[in-house]
Amino acid sequence: MKEQLYMIPLNDAVNANDECPFCHIERQIEQDLLDFVLGSGSSYMESDIREHTDKEGFCRTHFKKMFDYGNTLGNGWILKTHYKRMIEEFDKQTKSYAPGRISLKDKFRKDASSANPVSAWVTAKEDSCYICNYYKEHYERYLDTFFMMYKKDADFRSRIENGKGFCLTHFGDLCNAMDTKLSDKERSDFYDMLVKLTRDNLDRLYEDVAWLIEKFDYLNKDADWKNSRDAVQRGMQKLKGGYPADPVYKMSK
Repeated sequence: MKEQLYMIPLNDAVNANDECPFCHIERQIEQDLLDFVLGSGSSYMESDIREHTDKEGFCRTHFKKMFDYGNTLGNGWILKTHYKRMIEEFDKQTKSYAPGRISLKDKFRKDASSANPVSAWVTAKEDSCYICNYYKEHYERYLDTFFMMYKKDADFRSRIENGKGFCLTHFGDLCNAMDTKLSDKERSDFYDMLVKLTRDNLDRLYEDVAWLIEKFDYLNKDADWKNSRDAVQRGMQKLKGGYPADPVYKMSK
């Protein structure tokens, strides 16, 4: 099969023998975006880039990663123009709303806060992030490429079926995506494979974690660690995704 743009990082991720190839891709995209936004290329000085970052902002997680990445000047420029836009939006939202009477029925509605436009604006801002949005947009294309390769590339399919599977988060995404990307017969076969693959690897991680605990018993102090030395971080990743043991990703000097 002729290699295409999204196939290259997907193949690399599968060949990495990670606990989840989609976690591998997510981390690579995130690090590339930190380099792009704050790295030595000075993309933050480009007006068209800051127009996007001003509009979309960043979530709490990525603000923290941007701070850890370094580049005080770059973060400062991004914050300055983003603040300017946020203040303008804040004034517009707060001045267009005046608290009125709320019925007793509305007071007891669980989603009563959603009727408040100022609260809704804040919620929308909290859900908006330049890095998250970029990943979500490209993630859909990776899912398309994954299923295309799984159907047409026997070697890729074999590496998936004999690999370490996926974290539960991306397992769920694959279960959802297969409904629109596979035929009825393909979906049934794929689901059976995916469930077995995931269950087998959950069992593998359970055994690694269980043996890690046993190694703390003095009776096993001289026993082989087997595959349990990094069982905690791999076990966490398998359940929720990500890389708990990753060092802080910093700007290259």
